[in-house]
Amino acid sequence: MPKLYDPVDAQRKPDWLKIRLHRSADYADVRHIVEEHGLHTICSSGRCPNQSECWSRRTATFMILGDVCTRGCRFCATRTGHPLPPDSDEPRRVAESVALMKLRYVVVTSVTRDDLPDGGAHQWAATVEAIRSGNPDTAIELLIPDLDARPELLATVVASQPDIIGHNIETVERLTPEVRSRAKYRTSLSTLRLLAEQGATTKSGLMVGLGETEEEVLQTLRDLRGAGVKIVTIGQYLRPTLEHYPVAAYVAPEQFERYRQQALEMGFSYCASAPLVRSSYLAEDALKSVENVRR
Repeated sequence: MPKLYDPVDAQRKPDWLKIRLHRSADYADVRHIVEEHGLHTICSSGRCPNQSECWSRRTATFMILGDVCTRGCRFCATRTGHPLPPDSDEPRRVAESVALMKLRYVVVTSVTRDDLPDGGAHQWAATVEAIRSGNPDTAIELLIPDLDARPELLATVVASQPDIIGHNIETVERLTPEVRSRAKYRTSLSTLRLLAEQGATTKSGLMVGLGETEEEVLQTLRDLRGAGVKIVTIGQYLRPTLEHYPVAAYVAPEQFERYRQQALEMGFSYCASAPLVRSSYLAEDALKSVENVRR
């Protein structure tokens, strides 16, 4: 029987975590546009292992509302501090960049802005509307903060009509106070439930390898499904720096596949579960699966 959990060895990572780099002309073109237009992407700031592959497929994840977060989650590489006021021209610039990159699928995320009365909800809506206006054939996915599960703020985002709205639960309930900053497990579930009740196609993601048990992962999946989530992603947590939360275990591909099968049995329309999966990885495949279910 294959080993499903590999104790952490500080000197090495298992073979299944080796990253294959993609350095195509499309990748170079996307990178040039990001740098030239001074855009923030979670691909770069979040040190995503799939950046080169996604950019080579002309899929990118933009980060709006600046690159400084008001929260300091122990798993995240994004800077924490006091952000600048929102840039009113940002929605236009993001939409223009989507057009320049010829993106078929765009994911938009943001830092958390607890300093703003609306948490940035109106900037989210303006960004979706600008992208849709200039790029009618581009599918749009959002990955939003919890917005404190305030129905009126979530309604503002839903009304802009993105194709998918995601909010990541990140980890199991027991580890949430240790891993996340200010965010609460039940608040995240409430956010997802309210989004689903308002008609959004919802998505969430969690990391494994933080010290959770298999049963805790399955309970998290049950909680997400109970909140109306249709799409879920599961990936290996990788420590950005030595100051971040330590990795407890490297989870083997066989265990990820077991989680995927169990998620589908619970009724999720789509589950991406593998060591290098991140919330926006192959996101267009998730949308296709939901559309097929609707038919």
